Amino acid sequence: MAWRIEKRAAGHGAAPWWTLPASFAMALAVGALIFALLGHNPVAAYGAMARGAVGSFYHFSEVLVRAIPLMLTGLAVALAATMLLWNIGCEGQLVWGGIAAAGVGLFVAPHLPEVLVLPAVILAGAAGGALWALIPAVLKAYLAVNEILSSLLLNYIAIIFMEHLYFGPWRNPEGFGFPGTAQIDEVARLPHWGATRVHLGLGLALVLALLLFGALRRTPWGYRVRVIGHNPQAARYAGFRLRRHVIGVMLLSGALAGLAGMAEVSGIHFRLQQGLAVGYGYDGIIVAWLARLNPLAVPFTALLLGALIVGGEQLQSSLHLPSSISMVLEAVLLFGLLLSEALARYRLVRRASAQPLRRQGEPTPP
Repeated sequence: MAWRIEKRAAGHGAAPWWTLPASFAMALAVGALIFALLGHNPVAAYGAMARGAVGSFYHFSEVLVRAIPLMLTGLAVALAATMLLWNIGCEGQLVWGGIAAAGVGLFVAPHLPEVLVLPAVILAGAAGGALWALIPAVLKAYLAVNEILSSLLLNYIAIIFMEHLYFGPWRNPEGFGFPGTAQIDEVARLPHWGATRVHLGLGLALVLALLLFGALRRTPWGYRVRVIGHNPQAARYAGFRLRRHVIGVMLLSGALAGLAGMAEVSGIHFRLQQGLAVGYGYDGIIVAWLARLNPLAVPFTALLLGALIVGGEQLQSSLHLPSSISMVLEAVLLFGLLLSEALARYRLVRRASAQPLRRQGEPTPP
């Protein structure tokens, strides 16, 4: 007997309802095994993570702070993936959004009316991310260069250029030798909610999630994007301009990621410094796939990952465990979801081995 993988019949392409709970269960089981191998009670470890994430108002506010860039990068990945574009460059686009926002806050804001400073910072962040996404978009549209490789490699260029800026020409001369730019003015900073670090970026991300969902579901542009994602050949036959849509969707995706960088600079750090590129662009891939590319579900999955990150930090302080365990849980969540999606689309079937050829008149073996 032989085994082979075959695609399921039409109508079985959507993953069943249980796939997401099963992914969570798998992540919890793997995490419990890791805690046990490290000599800690899994129940106590998960309790510490829960207290670190939602044990107080302050801890929950920190979850929201971590969720803001995850929402924006998750929306960026989800939009591009809806049209079968794999934007792995959100980390670099986030960095360029931060660079552009810091540049406007440092060098342009003093020459603008105060009422225009914050809108200019927000628009600069979106433009910085969009322009960096334009490079893989043009390579994909006109030269058929794989956007996964081009956008991924551009991440490292963006990070190196950012480090050059805050170690070199943009370095604060009054910073006592520490790498980083000077702080941006108060008028260039996103307003905060009370005494917490939760800033206006949260509202911006939620509004953009609603707008993106409506645009994809209720507009001709969104219809064309979804058709191209489901069947590029049919879209080409229908006369859709694929190159224009590739560039447009990648620009919008990059703008969303750039807003995440702007939010970190203008809402959290108030300067360009180390700590901007910490992996939010890559985590956005997990957020988008856990949300199954639904913009309305992205804020909820971003909150989940934000809770994992903040809870993982609590493990480090209370149980002296590595906070990277939260990254392991994120990876298991993603792989569990991808496995369930694969099982929904394909199945493993057993096929009888081919019978050997027999000469004429040779008796059939029993």
